[in-house]
Amino acid sequence: MMGTFGGYTRWAVVFLIIFVLFILLVPSGMGTGVVSTVTG
Repeated sequence: MMGTFGGYTRWAVVFLIIFVLFILLVPSGMGTGVVSTVTG
């Protein structure tokens, strides 16, 4: 139980971090702002 749930929790944390970063980086761009920032 600990091993299986541990792997699931690990992916859940990674997904949450990416989700939060996406919201913070794209307040009003729907993705275009991130692309412009990355490409310069």
